[in-house]
Amino acid sequence: MSKKRLRALPEVLILLLCAVWLLYGISQKEGYHMDELLSFELANAKFNPWIVPTQPQGRLAKFVENEIDGESLSETVDNLKITVEDVVQNKRNSKLLTYRADVYEQPVWITGKQFWDYITVDGKDAFCYPSVYFNVKDDNHPPLHFMMLHTVSSVLQGRLNQFMGCGINLLCVLGIMILLMRLGQMTAVLLGKKENGRLAGLWAASLYGFSAGALSTTLLIRMYAMVSLFCVALLVIHMEKMYTGRLRSLRPGLRDFSGKNKLLILVTVLGFWTQYFFLFYCLLLAAVTVVWLWRMDRKHEVWCYVRSMVTAAVIGVAGFPFAIADVFASGRGVEALSNLSSGLDGYGMRLKAFGRIILRESGMGTVFVLGVVCIGLGIWHVVKEKGIYARELVCLLVLPVLGYFLLAARMSPYLVDRYIMPLFPFVILLLVLPVVCFANKSLLWGVIGITLLIQPIQTLRYDNPYLYKGYRKQLQIAEEYRNYPCVCIGEGVGYYENLLEFAEYEKTLILTPQEFSQDPETVKGLDEVVLIVKDGLNTKQIRDRMERVYHMSLTRVLMPEGGVYGDEILLFGAME
Repeated sequence: MSKKRLRALPEVLILLLCAVWLLYGISQKEGYHMDELLSFELANAKFNPWIVPTQPQGRLAKFVENEIDGESLSETVDNLKITVEDVVQNKRNSKLLTYRADVYEQPVWITGKQFWDYITVDGKDAFCYPSVYFNVKDDNHPPLHFMMLHTVSSVLQGRLNQFMGCGINLLCVLGIMILLMRLGQMTAVLLGKKENGRLAGLWAASLYGFSAGALSTTLLIRMYAMVSLFCVALLVIHMEKMYTGRLRSLRPGLRDFSGKNKLLILVTVLGFWTQYFFLFYCLLLAAVTVVWLWRMDRKHEVWCYVRSMVTAAVIGVAGFPFAIADVFASGRGVEALSNLSSGLDGYGMRLKAFGRIILRESGMGTVFVLGVVCIGLGIWHVVKEKGIYARELVCLLVLPVLGYFLLAARMSPYLVDRYIMPLFPFVILLLVLPVVCFANKSLLWGVIGITLLIQPIQTLRYDNPYLYKGYRKQLQIAEEYRNYPCVCIGEGVGYYENLLEFAEYEKTLILTPQEFSQDPETVKGLDEVVLIVKDGLNTKQIRDRMERVYHMSLTRVLMPEGGVYGDEILLFGAME
């Protein structure tokens, strides 16, 4: 046992080093993208998916609070029973379906406690998964990640910090590293280089773990780390079942596609319930698998495989039927399908933008020539020298990744890294592949050593956008002036970036510039107020209006250098 543990020491050390490295990165995160705070709201706001200035409490949230929640569990259960009986008997005329929310003509003040309740969990709404499911059905994403975030929030009640969301991502990234170690071993065995397998896995894991892509994947509190894990896990399962005979030296209990496929179904369903872009990789991998199984005259396995994937599809849609509307009818889904149908218009620019992201965040920017040339030569060598089985391996590794890249570049709403985060570990694996073919153990140890030096340095040089450096000072201003009312003026839903600040202020009024110009009575009569002016607005006009209409003068510019989101924060007091 001691020898076994000692043998696993390099893998454990790589995982520990990367965990410490990524934890340090998490500790440097100060602010949040508005979608990250929206993640907390969708996960934790009890039956209240959106903060709307003219409707602080949603219809169902109000109904649950007034008609369902009781003083005890038995009272709550009785209320639920009465509600169900009412819906069955009266259907559309039932109290639940005719219940109305309080909707106001103008935005109203929302207290700091209300904002805090939106994004955190207390004893009343802990482990309330039906609420998460209800919230997410109005979004464009499936529920699994939000349920995981709700679970963490339910355990750590009354808190919100970056470690809660990033901790989920960290576990996913470490899981990807473990799977890369296994993929490195399997690839080496299949290419006839079994002696290089362990080192190949170590190199792939360390190259990924210390990359800017892994750091970004960890820092962004969204579902992309989780979907990356399920994509890599899906490849591992496919390779083990495709090459069962040749991989039994690594794992004796492997079974092909005609055996038990429960794990395959489970990973497919979980990936679908995490992010719809998972389908890009899943369907392309399935197509390649079916073609090669058919060509290898394993037709019985084809039918077993198709049956398993159809079963996964049925379970996935049955568990979250709103996915159909999300993909084909929602605003984001229609936009993606419209992008796909727009042909080659602007496609070259999109490909170039996403290509740069992959080079930068996979660590290939510094070793561009090495990376591209080695991948090209390695694939050519494998296809030319290793025969049909190696060619099918290359197809299994390359075609789904290439297809995902082409689809994501065409269909993604924004040219940002999150949509191609699942590709980062695969690109790393493809970089390792040619070295597995050509290198000996000494060279591989040297490459691993260089990787441990170059990758962290390159990542440190990258100004990661998900750190939001400087937001801590903005939040400290809110904490210092927590007894003041706050007025936030901005277009659209940019105010989601400021939810943590709103949770500090006594109360907040969220206005558009048009609403601010309509002399809202709620602003009049204030002695002092903190004014947050979102980026892109004419601050001079707003100042003039505060003086001329509301008789309040600028007392202090609280953030002279501007906030991390481009906000201006001003303190106004009543004129004497």
